[in-house]
Amino acid sequence: MVEEVAVAAGTMRVRGESAEPVPLVHVTREEVQRLDTRIGELNRVLGGGVVPGSIVLVGGDPGIGKSTLLLQMADRLAAQGHVVLYISGEESPQQTKLRAERLGVAAESLLVLAETDLVRIRHHVARVRPALVIIDSVQTVYHPDVASAPGSVAQVRECTAHLMRMAKEQGVATFVVGHVTKDGAIAGPKLLEHMVDAVLYFEGDRHHAYRILRAVKNRFGSTNEIGIFEMKDTGLAEVVNPSAHFLSERPTGVAGSTVVASLEGTRPVLVEVQALVTPTSFATPRRMATGVDPNRVALLLAVLEKRVGLFLQHHDAYVNVAGGVRLDEPAVDLAVVVSVASSFRDEPTDPHDVVVGEVGLTGEVRGVSRIEQRVREAHKLGFRRVIVPAQNLSGGWDPPPGMRLIGVRTVEEALEAAFGR
Repeated sequence: MVEEVAVAAGTMRVRGESAEPVPLVHVTREEVQRLDTRIGELNRVLGGGVVPGSIVLVGGDPGIGKSTLLLQMADRLAAQGHVVLYISGEESPQQTKLRAERLGVAAESLLVLAETDLVRIRHHVARVRPALVIIDSVQTVYHPDVASAPGSVAQVRECTAHLMRMAKEQGVATFVVGHVTKDGAIAGPKLLEHMVDAVLYFEGDRHHAYRILRAVKNRFGSTNEIGIFEMKDTGLAEVVNPSAHFLSERPTGVAGSTVVASLEGTRPVLVEVQALVTPTSFATPRRMATGVDPNRVALLLAVLEKRVGLFLQHHDAYVNVAGGVRLDEPAVDLAVVVSVASSFRDEPTDPHDVVVGEVGLTGEVRGVSRIEQRVREAHKLGFRRVIVPAQNLSGGWDPPPGMRLIGVRTVEEALEAAFGR
């Protein structure tokens, strides 16, 4: 329960000189010059760079690298001559300096402020006139007119509204760090995500080096793009070729391993799908999946039992996507099916094969989008065969030299192509 204090309705207009309705066809579009962060993976997720006057919410688990990424971005922008104001409500300027020295951040126009009072923050922003403001974090900022503790629903909502007005009125890009709950959702009211222009989630295991930046909302770009980083001693480094990194530790000649060409936005990524099928001593076998939808895996196991004849009702099945990546598109269905069948039969697949396709309940293999990009990515990494839906071979395009495409219409044909050789 949160106490709500009734206040007089304000008349402040967020943007625009006139409130009169105008025909949409008469509205002129302004050319917006985005700010180049000099971090290619971050630019990709943002849609090409930082839009002036936008407000971006960045969430993620503690210690995942949110502050590190934003401090590196601030340094790159400040090195180009832009004034950047980094406002920390969790660290003192001395603590921020220690982290900056470790990351090699030393730009002259990067200003640091330790403040949590929103009125004072707006005063400093109006005085400094920065191109970028970073608030770390919104749960530590409070407005003195709101009679509740920092981090409460009323404070987070009111502070975000003031930051949004500040960004729109002054044309300053604002990045806001948000805490997350134990379930992984951003803490506070859901209204927080509705108010901002973009919501970025920083994902990954703290005990692994790879981090994935994903946009779940973006008014200025696609929400399908991901950025991949590697955590090092000197900060976050971009992963230019994620497919090579995800497959660098792939074992060869082991049953239950299959490579799939997944599409994340406009980027094809080759990832290893692993499966382990073992006899169970319980009445109900276990079905566990990491990196893919567990319900989808259960559906594919039922297809294998009904359409192929693999009796999995007395076996535990575990499916994992190596590298900590989460695959949401249906094009990974066929790779999961081949991996499970490989582990069940204890027969390895060809290490030079890539499997792509969506599986239906009747055992048919459906076509996928942008098959040319997936095949080119596989060819670039040295793979020689790609098992694809037969529907994708009717487009009239030629595969790269040395690459063989095998079209399949059913799951039985796919397994025969994968193990028959």
